[in-house]
Amino acid sequence: MLFRQLFDYETCTYSYLIADYQTREAALVDSVIEQSDRDLLLIKELGLKLVYALETHIHADHITGANRLREVTGCLGVVPKGAEVNCADRFLEDGEVLHLGQITIEAIATPGHTDSHLAYLVNRTHLLTGDSLLIRGCGRTDFQSGDGGTLYGVVTDRLFHLPDETLVYPGHDYRGQTVSTIGEEKAFNPRFKGRTKAEFIDYMASLNLPDPKKIAEAVPANLQCGKVSA
Repeated sequence: MLFRQLFDYETCTYSYLIADYQTREAALVDSVIEQSDRDLLLIKELGLKLVYALETHIHADHITGANRLREVTGCLGVVPKGAEVNCADRFLEDGEVLHLGQITIEAIATPGHTDSHLAYLVNRTHLLTGDSLLIRGCGRTDFQSGDGGTLYGVVTDRLFHLPDETLVYPGHDYRGQTVSTIGEEKAFNPRFKGRTKAEFIDYMASLNLPDPKKIAEAVPANLQCGKVSA
């Protein structure tokens, strides 16, 4: 399996390129519009055929590159079921599996940060968590129909029940970390370790975080697959 972690410095966003070496079929998860040229060049250099532009959720901090990727490569734009994105080519439900040659990408419903959110379990070893579970943290729950109790449940009841050695690749990191494991996050993530569901809900409600800088432009654009008005 070809697996690349890509980074956008302005928004601290990770994108992930996954491909099957034999068929050259590829998927790009959580693309960033400003990095489209970089991503398309890498796909060309590696001789890949982009099949899917996947989103873990509707982002509030950056605009997706999905529309540009579709225009250039003919790939399908894929979003979680329930996301109000009429221009998407496909909506994935919990438990659905996409295939890139011999590679499997299983969708795991992880709402809570937003009301329609998926994590992607790649080949049963690499978990792309989006904003549901971050390295020693988690996504906020105070807008886009987020819900602290829901997020606590999906992380502790679903993600933390995966094998401890499962690699955790988040949608963002603000401290320079790139990868963790389920075992590490169960043992050391301060937002979940030792907290009851009620305590987690209270904690998340008390954060009082500022809105993402790009929320006013990002959410409307992402509901149109990343189309930006002239």
